[in-house]
Amino acid sequence: MKTSIAFALAFTALALLAVAPLILPEYWTGVLLGMTGYVTLATAWALFSGPTRYVSLATVAFFGVGAYTVAVLNEVLPYPLVLLCAAGIGMIMALVVGLSTLRLAGVYFVIFTFGLAELVRQTVSWWEVNVTYTMGRYVFLPFEGHHIYWQLLALAAITFLIAWAIGRSRIGLALKALGDDETVAAHAGIDVTRIKLFLFVVSSTIITLVGAIQAPRWTYIEPSIVFNPTVSFMTLIMALLGGAMRLWGPLVGAVPLFLLFEWLSGRFPDHFSIILGALFILIVFVMPNGVLAKIDDLRKGRQS
Repeated sequence: MKTSIAFALAFTALALLAVAPLILPEYWTGVLLGMTGYVTLATAWALFSGPTRYVSLATVAFFGVGAYTVAVLNEVLPYPLVLLCAAGIGMIMALVVGLSTLRLAGVYFVIFTFGLAELVRQTVSWWEVNVTYTMGRYVFLPFEGHHIYWQLLALAAITFLIAWAIGRSRIGLALKALGDDETVAAHAGIDVTRIKLFLFVVSSTIITLVGAIQAPRWTYIEPSIVFNPTVSFMTLIMALLGGAMRLWGPLVGAVPLFLLFEWLSGRFPDHFSIILGALFILIVFVMPNGVLAKIDDLRKGRQS
């Protein structure tokens, strides 16, 4: 019964969000577009990093690859095929990276993923300068802001459905054991490496598609735009604020933080990075498990 009510409420909210661009001014459509993008990124990030507790800073590597795939192929392939190519490239890249590195843990994995994002950015920059003799790409597709927003909204809905389905599956049960103690989970017969690889590939493919869908928004892209490390840090902070272990946690964290970041970047553009770092430290110290977990703890405290 509760599941049916939750689905009904979610469907109603999705329908309202879908018609919002037909009512709202163009500026607020742009805000919704950016917000939906980060909700999807944070939810996809939490698919892997939430249950495994592997903190990934490779978000922008996959995001940028998706955007650049659209920039390179948009003039030679139909748009749906371009998105399929972007998803395929993201999937293959995630498989290679996952098979190579998912045996790492802790700070080593964090350092590797941060280095991966920089490696991909530098590789793309080198290719553009030395092979194609350019430093950017134009993306001419017949999409306005609301078209991009609707695509992101559909991807966000699919991402939530995937997260919900995984949580209710046998993989979800295995993830609970894996998150508590990976060694114990392995001794219990759980194929830890395969589960981590599966989640990493699903998460990275979705992140790649977010970058691909948003590429037409910029018209002109270059490595400094689509491989901006701020994307990785903002995604991480949003997921942690809401609670990466909860289905709705990334949404709860992404919406207020995106609005706050929009205001801060407009009012304090020179100090935005400092404020971003301070917020990250505050969240880690005050609410390490997220807002939703904090609310649950307060409820339990009142009941006792």
